[in-house]
Amino acid sequence: MLLWWKNKRRERLRALRDVSLSVRPGECVAVVGKNGAGKSTLLGVLARVYKPTSGRVELDGRVAPLLELGAGFHPDLTGYENVFFNGVILGLTRREVAERMDSIVAFSEIGDYIDAPVRTYSSGMLLRLGFSVAVHVDASILLVDEALAVGDIEFQQKCLKRIEEFRAGGGAILFVSHDMHAVRQAADRAVWMRSGQVIMDGPTGAVIDAYEAESGTEPTG
Repeated sequence: MLLWWKNKRRERLRALRDVSLSVRPGECVAVVGKNGAGKSTLLGVLARVYKPTSGRVELDGRVAPLLELGAGFHPDLTGYENVFFNGVILGLTRREVAERMDSIVAFSEIGDYIDAPVRTYSSGMLLRLGFSVAVHVDASILLVDEALAVGDIEFQQKCLKRIEEFRAGGGAILFVSHDMHAVRQAADRAVWMRSGQVIMDGPTGAVIDAYEAESGTEPTG
């Protein structure tokens, strides 16, 4: 995977190198690593935000991406309007979105703010609504990029519980996080990336222990 940017001359950065992994139905996989390791780029490729310059991506089922706060939301539209807009983009019909609207709003816990423009939302409210839409579209693959780092602890735990329910129903989950406690709690497998490459792929505890040992951070296990 190559990314280009303009400077005095055209430079080339290999964002991902020889990355090969699979996620099975019912599996929750966490991707960890320092900033710039290629974690978000990997999820962007899987969500078809970026087109790989080599290799291939195979996805079996509907994908619900939650890549960044407010992604796909139009700031001048209300939360209600954005739910319809995003639900249709993710593959639902307008009727299906309407049938799930009450459940989406209830899960998000934003109440009457559903009728306010999303530009007035806090980061926590954007997380609540974005996550709620993502888990109501009957997806079989859920991609989450660091979104759970925003918001209060109670809602984070609510999201982790829904992720577990999604996995128990046969859904596949790939999520990026710097919160090693959340990774240990939610993931049954972890992938450690560095400089666009997979350094280690295995049981969560073993991967996080190795990552924390190299990073010099206080162990969370």
